[in-house]
Amino acid sequence: MTKQNWVDLAYLLSAVCFILALKGLSSPKSARRGNLIGAAGAAIAVVTVLVGTEGLAHIPLILGAVVVGTVIAVPVARQVPMTGMPQLVALFNGVGGGAAAIVALLEIPRTGGGFALIASLFTVVVGSVSFSGSVVTFLKLQELITTRPIVLPGHPIWFAGSLAGSVGFSIAVFARGGVGAGTPLLAVVVVVLALAAGVLFVLPVGGADVPIVISLLNAFTGLSVAASGYVLGNVLLLVAGTLVGASGTLLTRLMAQAMGRPLTSTLFGALRGGSTAGGAGPSLDRPVRSASPDDVAILLNYASKVIVVPGYGLAVAQAQHVVRELADVLAARGVEVIYGIHPVAGRMPGHMNVLLAEANVPYDQLKEMDEVNPQFATTDVVLVIGANDVVNPAARQPGTPISGMPILDVDQAQNVVFLKRSMRPGFAGIDNELLYQPNTTLLFGDAKESVTKVVNALKAL
Repeated sequence: MTKQNWVDLAYLLSAVCFILALKGLSSPKSARRGNLIGAAGAAIAVVTVLVGTEGLAHIPLILGAVVVGTVIAVPVARQVPMTGMPQLVALFNGVGGGAAAIVALLEIPRTGGGFALIASLFTVVVGSVSFSGSVVTFLKLQELITTRPIVLPGHPIWFAGSLAGSVGFSIAVFARGGVGAGTPLLAVVVVVLALAAGVLFVLPVGGADVPIVISLLNAFTGLSVAASGYVLGNVLLLVAGTLVGASGTLLTRLMAQAMGRPLTSTLFGALRGGSTAGGAGPSLDRPVRSASPDDVAILLNYASKVIVVPGYGLAVAQAQHVVRELADVLAARGVEVIYGIHPVAGRMPGHMNVLLAEANVPYDQLKEMDEVNPQFATTDVVLVIGANDVVNPAARQPGTPISGMPILDVDQAQNVVFLKRSMRPGFAGIDNELLYQPNTTLLFGDAKESVTKVVNALKAL
């Protein structure tokens, strides 16, 4: 076999690894294995490029960049908490789109025009939008800027103008064949306008919908990588980018369905005068029932079936291990315990599954929304730990920011114990009607501390 045959086989092996990685990520049981397979495929691809590319120049710079990236990435990946994973995903996605845009920008003068130049310009525009949009999603999730929709004066005009301008200047670059005096400046203008379009695209999105935008921008990055693969003549980039683009598109569609409204409403609702995040705060003049950990322990002690509904607050408090301990104590007393998982609980799909897997919660106890909803009516106690918008009955009412969103039917249970730090609304920014219902009791405090006190009180009974 020739050297090129070995290179082709190595690329094929990498592509197969990427496909198997996506398959593994479809289930919490196989997600870890899927990640390892994907990482192995990426490693094979990098080594193949370094070893199998004829006349590869600037090898010291390439290896230096790999070392710098490794030095930055490994500590970050090890130290980032589970609650910070969505932000990390947003940054990683932005880096991918930005890298594709830079490569395509450098390739413009070398394409010789034609479809290769179109692909380069497409990569520059889409990759730049993905980069700047991902940075804004990071800032929103990290709460470095407000999570509420930001609509500037004349926002639709600015957004449409920046997007149309990037396309228009791309046409001007194409008309010049990618070369000639002034072409580099035109290409830079394309980048600047596309970056502005990415920022203006994400700013009007409310915090509760940011994960959907991350998924969409991930699809954008995949498309830009696929296009750059065509420009560079690299089949593996083409395959990998297509996989990311397709999976990101499907995930975006599924998340939009889970939120119960069309993607256009999520992205542009604020521009039409609506909102993707509410402005109504908690109703301070409405009474709520509160309880002590001892009261909750007594309630649980006489229950025969308990459903735990985890949310982002559980992740922030790192309460997954003590929740598992509570479930074990209840199970030892003959109580049936399951977990109700909403598809968009937390800040990204699978967030709660991964979090509970850290505490070795059995997978058969994790029930998806469609499976668990019919069981609430026959449940003695539901523990809502850190969730908010996904259990808010306001979703069944017209005219609210979450109207139409499928929710967990927690309010149908005999008793609801809502663990919260305060009366602060959820990420959608609206009041939760569940808090004021007669079958709801609030246990205020840090989730981990509160559950620990309940466990201790339960053991003392």
